[in-house]
Amino acid sequence: MPDALFHISDRPDIARFDPRPAPVPDAGQSGSMVWSIDREHLHNYLLPRDCPRVTFYALPESAPDDIARLMCYSSASHIVVIESRWLPAVLRERLYRYEFAPDSFTVVDVGAGYYISRVPVIPRSVTPIDDLLSELTQHDVELRVMPSLWKLYDAVIGSTLQFSIIRMRNAQPRP
Repeated sequence: MPDALFHISDRPDIARFDPRPAPVPDAGQSGSMVWSIDREHLHNYLLPRDCPRVTFYALPESAPDDIARLMCYSSASHIVVIESRWLPAVLRERLYRYEFAPDSFTVVDVGAGYYISRVPVIPRSVTPIDDLLSELTQHDVELRVMPSLWKLYDAVIGSTLQFSIIRMRNAQPRP
């Protein structure tokens, strides 16, 4: 179990996180819960809440061809890709990183770093994040900006890389 878990929000004033239903029906969970993310995957959430993104990284068992094709010889361990139209929001948005003690949480997806608690959670601290790009650089991430995510989406889900696809319902329509 990690020493801390996190929740990223655009709200600065959450004193207590109460369990709520899963945000999307395909989240694989039922009932009410508090969602959190581990430190290793925190970078996936350092973007405006509704910003669609494709994120991925190589696993030890990932195919070398997939790594070369999709990681493109990046020196970063993780890739986060957003649509061009979301870049202005990334540059102006302010987010808040809430830190939780992990005591009441259980892991639901190791590859994505997701943990849930079925009881209310009081944050240990809250930290404002004024510069999302600068914060991303602290997490060994390469940020890519593309006009459309769909070709990459198809390539990543068909690969041997570990991935998270977030808020694609807000992406530009498929060409």
